[in-house]
Amino acid sequence: MKIVIDGMGGDNAPRSNVEGAVKAIKEYGVELIITGDKELLENEFSNYEFDRSKLEIVHTTEIIENEDKPVKAIRSKKDSSMVVALNLVKQGKASAIVSAGSTGALLAGGLFVVGRIKGIDRPCLCPVIPNVARGMTLIADGGANVDCKPRNLVEFAAMSNIYAKKVLDMESPKLALANIGTEEGKGNDLTKKAYEELKNLDLNFIGNMEARDVINAYTDIIVCDGFTGNMLLKSAEGVAMSVMKLIKETLLSSTKGKIGAMFIKDDLRQLKSFMDYAEYGGAPLLGVNGGVIKAHGSSNSKAIKNAINQGIKFAEGNVVEDIKEFVKNFESKVEDEKE
Repeated sequence: MKIVIDGMGGDNAPRSNVEGAVKAIKEYGVELIITGDKELLENEFSNYEFDRSKLEIVHTTEIIENEDKPVKAIRSKKDSSMVVALNLVKQGKASAIVSAGSTGALLAGGLFVVGRIKGIDRPCLCPVIPNVARGMTLIADGGANVDCKPRNLVEFAAMSNIYAKKVLDMESPKLALANIGTEEGKGNDLTKKAYEELKNLDLNFIGNMEARDVINAYTDIIVCDGFTGNMLLKSAEGVAMSVMKLIKETLLSSTKGKIGAMFIKDDLRQLKSFMDYAEYGGAPLLGVNGGVIKAHGSSNSKAIKNAINQGIKFAEGNVVEDIKEFVKNFESKVEDEKE
C-alpha cells in the first residue's frame, strides 16, 4: 500500500506537504509518493532526517491553481501534481491521494480520472465538524452535489456509514437527515422521500435533525444535499473562528482577564484543539474507485499527516470494496421490490 500526496496543492505547499509526509513516515511507517517540482521537493526534504526508502518523488511541471476552472484544469493540465497523483490512484500504483489543492478540481479529477464506482449515481464529499456530544459529526454531502434526488441521499448515507465504521472506528454510527423540523413528514419533497427510504435501510437512522442541534446532537452522520451541507460546514467554521476570537479579545481586554487566562491556558488550548480542522485531517470523496482525501486548503503539516492516516485507514478498511458490495445488494433489493 502506498499513499500519494499532491505536493504542490494547498496554500502552504510544498513545505507543509513535505513536513506532513515526513511526520507520517515516522509515525505510521507508510510508503509515500509525492508529486511536484522535484528540485523544490528535494530541497524541502533535505531539512529532515527520515527513512528515504519509504519515499518516491514523481516530477511534474504544472500546478492547478484555485483560480483555474476545475474541469478544464483537469483536462488540460495533464502534468500537474494533482492530475499525475490522481492517475497513480487510477492505475493502482497508490491506494489513495491526499490533496490540499483546489476542491473543485479534485472533485472533478476524482470523477473523471479515478472514475465513479459502477452503480453509484453521484459521489459525495464528507467533511467532519466538531460535535460536543460525539466528538465529531460527518456531513454527507459537504458540497459536491448542489441538487440531489432521494436516491443520492440514500447512497450518501450508506457510503458515509461504511466510512464511519472503517475509518473513524464508529461501531454503529447514528445517522440523521438534515431538515427544518424533527417530526416525520417535515421538509421538502426531497427530504420527505429520502426519509421514507432511509428508515427502511439497515442503518442506525434516528430521523430528522434541525441545524441548531448539529453541534450538540447525539449523531455521527448528517445526510443532506451538498448545498445544505456546505452551509452547515461553513457556518460551523465561522462560529468556531468567531468564538475563539471573542474569547481572546475578552481575556486580553483587562488585567484581570490576562491573569485569569494564565490559569485556564491549558483549557483554552484544549478548546482550540477541539475546533481545529487540523485535528480531523481531510474530507473523503466517497463513491469513486479509489481513496480521494481532500485536505483543507490552508492545511499545516499536522493536517496533512492526519489526512495521510485517513488514506491508510481507507485502504486498509477496504472502503471501496464495501461500497461496491452495498451497490450490489441495493440494486438486488430494488429489483426484488419491482417483481
